[in-house]
Amino acid sequence: QVQLVESGGGLVQPGGSLRLSCAASGIIFFNIYDIGWYRQTPGKQRELVASITSGFSTNYADFVKGRFTISRDNAKNTVYLQMNSLKPADTAVYYCNADFRAPSGPENYWGKGTLVNVSS
Repeated sequence: QVQLVESGGGLVQPGGSLRLSCAASGIIFFNIYDIGWYRQTPGKQRELVASITSGFSTNYADFVKGRFTISRDNAKNTVYLQMNSLKPADTAVYYCNADFRAPSGPENYWGKGTLVNVSS
């Protein structure tokens, strides 16, 4: 079955950097999926952080523009989120999402998340 596994989270000081990875398995044509990174904190709705389409177009939430970069390596079935100049407000569980609008219906998958804690 399809699995998305996030990794790279952890504790980092304000101003520091982390690189998150989202590795997909069980997907034959990973390159046709649009991939998004989302984050969620307790009591709040999950929000989009950044996304990258199958055509490599990228989109960023205003609160991460200029600090985060999303990229993908289709040969490795992996998407990355480079996070620089981290702030305490970036503390959250980060989730990976894969989405493909097939003619037979949408195919949408979520990972289980990785915790990012920005604290001194």
